[in-house]
Amino acid sequence: MYNRRIMATIPVKKDVIEDLAHFKLKRICTFIEEILGRWKETSADVFIEKARKGILEDAESDAIEIRQLLLEERKLRELLSSVHGERVPAMHINSD
Repeated sequence: MYNRRIMATIPVKKDVIEDLAHFKLKRICTFIEEILGRWKETSADVFIEKARKGILEDAESDAIEIRQLLLEERKLRELLSSVHGERVPAMHINSD
C-alpha cells in the first residue's frame, strides 16, 4: 500500500569500489572516443563548442551525451579521490 524507501549501509571493500570506478571510467572514455570518432574530432571540448555554435550540423545530441559522460567521469574521479584521499587525474584523453 505504501511505497517506503529503506536506506541501508553496506560495507564494501575499498578495492571493489576502486575496481568498479576504474572500469566505469574506462567505459566512459571509450564512449567519448566512439562519439568523437564518428565526427572525426579529437577533443571533447572542441567538439562540444563546434556543436554549440552549429558548426557541426546535427551534433547536438552527441554533444549533450559527451557533456553527461564528462560529468559522470568527474563524479567518479571525486569518488575515487575520497577513497584515496588524493586527486585522481582525468582519464579521457580527448579533451583539451
